[in-house]
Amino acid sequence: MTERLSLSALSAPLAGRFPGAGEIDRGLLLVILTLACLGIVMMASASVAIGEASSDAATHFLQRQATFLALGTLIFGACLATPLAWVAAAGSPLLVLSFALLVAVLIPGVGNEVNGATRWIPLGPVNVQVSEFVRLFLIIYFAALLARQGERVRTSAAPMLPVVLVMVTVGGLLLAQPDFGAFAVLGATVAGVLFVAGVPLMVWLGMGAVGGLGGLGLILSEPYRLERLTAFTDPWADPFASGFQLTQSLIAVGRGEWLGVGLGNSVQKLFYLPEAHTDFVFAVLAEELGVVGMAVTIGLYSFVVLRGCGVGAASLRRGRLFGGLLAYGVAIGFGLQAFVNMGVNLGLLPTKGLTLPLMSYGGSSLVVTSLALGLLMRADLECRRDGRSASQRPRRRPT
Repeated sequence: MTERLSLSALSAPLAGRFPGAGEIDRGLLLVILTLACLGIVMMASASVAIGEASSDAATHFLQRQATFLALGTLIFGACLATPLAWVAAAGSPLLVLSFALLVAVLIPGVGNEVNGATRWIPLGPVNVQVSEFVRLFLIIYFAALLARQGERVRTSAAPMLPVVLVMVTVGGLLLAQPDFGAFAVLGATVAGVLFVAGVPLMVWLGMGAVGGLGGLGLILSEPYRLERLTAFTDPWADPFASGFQLTQSLIAVGRGEWLGVGLGNSVQKLFYLPEAHTDFVFAVLAEELGVVGMAVTIGLYSFVVLRGCGVGAASLRRGRLFGGLLAYGVAIGFGLQAFVNMGVNLGLLPTKGLTLPLMSYGGSSLVVTSLALGLLMRADLECRRDGRSASQRPRRRPT
């Protein structure tokens, strides 16, 4: 009798190489795999025209993205086999590495400038986007820092001093690139982790108020940021200049209607919609798969975020502070980045150069997302092991 294919059968070979792989959350793994597969299909569709124009090969970007996905899969598996205690111990070295990367990218001849922004370090055939790695490294560092402080975080404002110093320094370096979007998402993610860690409400609100006023000041201080904000409110006022990206994105979304025009049949990706395979791949998805495709995609992302927060809550209940805070940080950061990208594509938010995790073209984004999700599933795995161990401990009989 033929054995029916299932997630249990697929995960069985991993059980020998990675102890405990049979205990992983198969539902979460299935959703992550679905997003990755949907992403590679949509990116391939969105990049056909630009691939032919830039390299005479329609599959040019698909081949590169498939390579990055293979690398990300290996990293995901490695994270699943790495104890979180090792990750927590690497928090401080990762902070130093973050500063080094942020400084290096600003050095003439080291960083690569594209469209007026210096955010990439070329390494042979690939460009490494520094901010993608820095955001995850800082989440790891802050999770380890807050876990070491323990209850002190809830009773004193003193542990917030290194948080503020690090964020101010990193913010200055990110804004020098400039990469305001990455800094905004990082700041919101760290705020979420601090709230979960139990920072006193007044301290948390005070830090949020200062951060919000600082962000508003940064927007008003740069004409191009203010222009993006005003263009977002009424893109049709200047549809061929400041509002061009957003109007083309909205046209793509409108053409999709309920069921879409069909996979591969997008017209907007044919050089009407800028950055169709990167920042605006969700608009191409909306055009080809319609409202139904958008709803399914949003549901998949929501599942990952909610499940990640569930892992964080379960870990904190079992006293696993680092794993819980890390899981919350990964879930919040993943959700915020997806929300901002989709919001930009739908005209709900000002234009920002943030990729859609697991879907947009880009090696740095795909590798870092794989790393983050691997750590999330490792946190879930260790939490499940703790629960199983606790249930197997013999209970004391009352005397």
